[in-house]
Amino acid sequence: MEIKESDISKAELQRLINGCIARDRGSQKELYSLYSGTLFTLCLRYAKSREEAEEILQDGFVRVFLHIHQFKHAGSFEGWMRRIFINCSLQRFRENERRCRVLPLMEEYQMPADMAMSNRIFEKDLIRVIQSLPPAYRMVFNLYVMEGFKHREIAVLLNISVGTSKSNLFDARNILKGYLMRELKIAK
Repeated sequence: MEIKESDISKAELQRLINGCIARDRGSQKELYSLYSGTLFTLCLRYAKSREEAEEILQDGFVRVFLHIHQFKHAGSFEGWMRRIFINCSLQRFRENERRCRVLPLMEEYQMPADMAMSNRIFEKDLIRVIQSLPPAYRMVFNLYVMEGFKHREIAVLLNISVGTSKSNLFDARNILKGYLMRELKIAK
């Protein structure tokens, strides 16, 4: 069963943080158990596969444990960790960027903008669809839609222009609409 940060007291969370700063394995294990489910879902959205998401999750926790002493207690601890995991995902994207470039959008993905989406799509289906996006589209989509970044921020993070960020988001949405509409037709 996944535990949420709100399910534990501030004192208990501080005890875990202090234990991790002291490199206590038990505290690290408890912290991992507390947050791994939520953070794995985040990793799945950015990764191209479950295996890559698992690697990002492990990289992220290594960074959390190495830098936990830098947490300033301004804002939520979960928010601080999410930022680390997003950065791990972006680093993985940048490393792979040289090998895969954005592909031009194919006509088969163009769908009318007024088509309604069904509420029957579950989270794991959405993650699977997001993982199918070309890497640059996946990064922009996640940063803009899921994390709430602005196009200027995304442009800086990914070293692209604001226009490219907007274009990638538009294309990602069209690809997702086309894919989801095909899935809904199959499911009917």
